[in-house]
Amino acid sequence: MPKTVILTGLRANNDLHIGNYLGALKPIVDLAKNADESTQINLFVPDLHSFTTPIEHGSLSASITTNLKLYVAAGLPLDKPNVYIYRQSYIPAHSELTWILDCFAGYGELQRMTQFKDKSASVGNERISMGLLNYPVLMAADILLYGANYIPVGDDQTQHLEFTRDLAERMNKQFGDIFVVPLPVAKQHEFFNKDQGLRVKDLSDPTKKMSKSSESSKGVIFLTDSIDEAKAKVLSATTDSLNAINYNKETQPGVSNLMDLVALLTDTPLDQVIAKYKDQTSYASLKSDVATAIENFLKEFQGRLSSVDENAIKAKLESSESAMNTQANETLIKVQKAVGLRA
Repeated sequence: MPKTVILTGLRANNDLHIGNYLGALKPIVDLAKNADESTQINLFVPDLHSFTTPIEHGSLSASITTNLKLYVAAGLPLDKPNVYIYRQSYIPAHSELTWILDCFAGYGELQRMTQFKDKSASVGNERISMGLLNYPVLMAADILLYGANYIPVGDDQTQHLEFTRDLAERMNKQFGDIFVVPLPVAKQHEFFNKDQGLRVKDLSDPTKKMSKSSESSKGVIFLTDSIDEAKAKVLSATTDSLNAINYNKETQPGVSNLMDLVALLTDTPLDQVIAKYKDQTSYASLKSDVATAIENFLKEFQGRLSSVDENAIKAKLESSESAMNTQANETLIKVQKAVGLRA
């Protein structure tokens, strides 16, 4: 029987923060560690996606290496043969298939994508790149080249996943079964058996998710922050003037975010955390506990980070990229034959 393929992207650029760790990095690592031989885990670096909006190109390559080291420090297993890590741009079939898929995708459906509308509104018409418009087509190629069944996505990517399904079904209807169609979003959530919408909130503005793009980094705890920097951010976190600790994300988003962090970082059930602080009127002890949990986490994590072997990462990339080129080219040739590019 064919293997079940799970595919997800590892961020290529930008500093990773604790929200990335808890919401994406740790779940990916746990998935890779626990997958049996009947499952293929594709963890790819979407480096081509990274400059759909302006970035510092001179630091991209170094950022990729740094972020791969962060994943390894989080426990990503490099010794498992069914786990592959590879850079998108090192597999030429991604770009080739994207062009073919472009010719079967509609300008209107791409222009209507929510993420495109949101991001393009913030940069102005003159700065909107075709790459930003075309992002979902490249994402579709990322998925379809490997026959991926499951793709863990957040709420901001569900529309792109459904677009991938539509595009695959459109081409299968015209040319025969050339693509494995990934399962719909509801099935994805059922498979991963978790809330894929986990969003750690900004400590300064708990109505927003923690993000590198925040106007100020004072509410963002980066994985490379010093202990003192991180603790200072926690102790200055925005709460409220209610003087009562209750878990309510609508009326007390800052307090609720701090309680979420305690639960996640100490691996304590949230209901136990809520019970511990129930009826307390001072936020000082809660902030102190979060600061301690952050300190313990960063000490352990950064200790592992300092001992990551870059040569081991390079060796894994080379072996994975060789294997993935073979797999991707098999799909690409099948598509090329179907559309008349190969005899």
